[in-house]
Amino acid sequence: MSTLLTRDDRTVLSLSQHEVEQARQFTQAAPTIHGAIVVAGDSDGSPGTAMPSDLVAIIRQVLEVVSRGGTVTVGTVPDELTTTAAAKLLGISRPTLMKLIAQGAIEGHKVGSHTRVKSEDVMSYKEAQRRSRLAAFEAVRDLEDELGLDED
Repeated sequence: MSTLLTRDDRTVLSLSQHEVEQARQFTQAAPTIHGAIVVAGDSDGSPGTAMPSDLVAIIRQVLEVVSRGGTVTVGTVPDELTTTAAAKLLGISRPTLMKLIAQGAIEGHKVGSHTRVKSEDVMSYKEAQRRSRLAAFEAVRDLEDELGLDED
């Protein structure tokens, strides 16, 4: 059974191996969730409520990660970030982020004398970098295959 630890605004849910296995079985049995999840109504006979599709997608992603034995952190990100917070999110230094903003790779704007970035732009940049690294990795794998450099 999962363990719930709540402190201030943070909640940690520790899953048992049985719950991880249930998530694995569910994701294998239902490769995609179609339609909405309906939350049952109260015992007073009120009707159930359909969960919005965006929330269903979040639950699906959580189940996929949990089924692989991964860890999920769920939180909110403000619409606008300081350059320090954005750099931390990207795993780069603040000066490097400022160079990316100057180059136009990430759009920034001034609030008084401070530069701010939209979290949506930061996440888009992060995803583009991930896709670029994945494509480079695949290119190296293809080259290894072409040259016959398999580990076998």
